[in-house]
Amino acid sequence: MTNANLMNTDKMSIQDLAKAVKEALEAKGQMMATAESCTGGLIASHLVDIPGSSAILAGGIVAYQNEVKEHLLGVPAQILNTVGAVSAETVKAMAEGARKQFGCEWAVATSGIAGPGGAEPGKPVGTVWIAVANSLQNEAFCEIFSGNRNQIREKSVYKALSMLLFKIVQKSTCTSEH
Repeated sequence: MTNANLMNTDKMSIQDLAKAVKEALEAKGQMMATAESCTGGLIASHLVDIPGSSAILAGGIVAYQNEVKEHLLGVPAQILNTVGAVSAETVKAMAEGARKQFGCEWAVATSGIAGPGGAEPGKPVGTVWIAVANSLQNEAFCEIFSGNRNQIREKSVYKALSMLLFKIVQKSTCTSEH
């Protein structure tokens, strides 16, 4: 797959995205990890469906409870107590925690409200925060997905893999002169 094709992910299946992530990471000789809350391991599952995925996936942590986010991924209790688990700050900390725990260049993290309950003021059912981190950057994105619990989780996986793939193949616009 060419980089131009990789950038047009809206017509790819989740399995095609997972394969493209695997190929892109293999091409760079890099590995990744996952830190998943609302997706409950689905990102890692889609990756391990691909033969040879151990070449790019070091592991994953399903951190459904805040205590697990705090103790296994290093999310500060202050973040969880002030902005909550469904926030940019939390998923960024989760992604960085997974990156460090597994010694990987890349990590992706998710936290959201898959429903049918759990909505909070300003955070309706379907609100999902996703972070993609590497050693140089850590970015979080928020989406509000429609659908039932399974649809929201699958849409979250799709978006997470799409953003991860985009970041892996993205060319740096920074230049350095010596």
